[in-house]
Amino acid sequence: MKQYQICTRCIMDTSDPEITFDENGVCNHCHNFDVNIKPTWRPDETGKEMLEKIVEKIKRESQKNEYEAIIGLSGGVDSSYLAYVAVKQLGLRVLPVHIDGGWNSEIAVRNIENVCKSLGLDLHTYVVDWDEMNDLQAAFVRSGLANLDVPQDHAFYAGVYKFAADNNIRYVLSGSNWATEGILPPAWGYMAKDRRHLEGVHERFGKMKLKTFPRISMLERKLYYPYIKGIKVVTVLDYMPYNKQDAMKVLETLGWRYYGGKHFESRFTKFFQAYYLPTKFGYDKRRAHLSSLVVSGQMTREQALAEMETEQYQPDELREDREYVLRKLDMSEEEFEAILKAPNRTFRDYPSSHEYLEVFRKIRSFFRKFM
Repeated sequence: MKQYQICTRCIMDTSDPEITFDENGVCNHCHNFDVNIKPTWRPDETGKEMLEKIVEKIKRESQKNEYEAIIGLSGGVDSSYLAYVAVKQLGLRVLPVHIDGGWNSEIAVRNIENVCKSLGLDLHTYVVDWDEMNDLQAAFVRSGLANLDVPQDHAFYAGVYKFAADNNIRYVLSGSNWATEGILPPAWGYMAKDRRHLEGVHERFGKMKLKTFPRISMLERKLYYPYIKGIKVVTVLDYMPYNKQDAMKVLETLGWRYYGGKHFESRFTKFFQAYYLPTKFGYDKRRAHLSSLVVSGQMTREQALAEMETEQYQPDELREDREYVLRKLDMSEEEFEAILKAPNRTFRDYPSSHEYLEVFRKIRSFFRKFM
């Protein structure tokens, strides 16, 4: 067993089975942030100028459309603040699109309503067929994989792309950002965008056919939507100073309330991140989220370590969420306990497009040398 070690710069530790440290005890995630992410992150005047040109292009190309861009709105900090920036700072005509996978907390529902109402925005909500969502979600729980959020996240990506294409909207504004998401160990969970992986797990553990569940293939995501339909995804928050605490203060003026954790707008995600992952795998995603804030300068390492000492669940709250999740999945306590104790699995135990994606990345890197 690997000897315990924690990074001397952030708070990532050997709970990431693939982590490495240099001679000063600094982890590979910090080095990756400095070498590969920081050069593309523009929270400065350069980013401001680049974003102004992007917004000018969006307005020029979309001037005849009712909406110049859509925003995938989950109700979380990032997407909610993005909606504020798009309207109040960039002056864009945007339509929030919410993909409802059946796990929204009551706070999330109110937050989405309050943000849209305060900003004067229409809202399009696509409700995923619950029987299919439930069957797929239960299949992933039974798979023994670490990333149980694949069904929700995949439906989100696929639903937003399809809505943009169906409504001839070329720009999708994304709340993804390096400032709060610069560190996330690949070993803690496989990507959600792989349709082959999604369907492979469902074929093994699902009980019904998927007919309407939003899905997107690698070819659609890499070729069809960007090059045939001309859809462009813009990560707006990467072109400006983005501070999570400052963003939440702004959102509170819109009637938005904090959930107590990143991505906790979904009751399933909260249970999965705060109980399932630490219990079955020993992964605490706060460690990656807080490390992202440390390397982006929003928090000190000491503050992050202090945050890790807080409890994510009170006993009554955990019991209530556990009963709620298992009841919705129609899963018994006995079956769930057996899943927790069963051997852990990785995406390599199921079909995936991982090898094809690696080839695609190498080809793209080769051609970028000549661009």
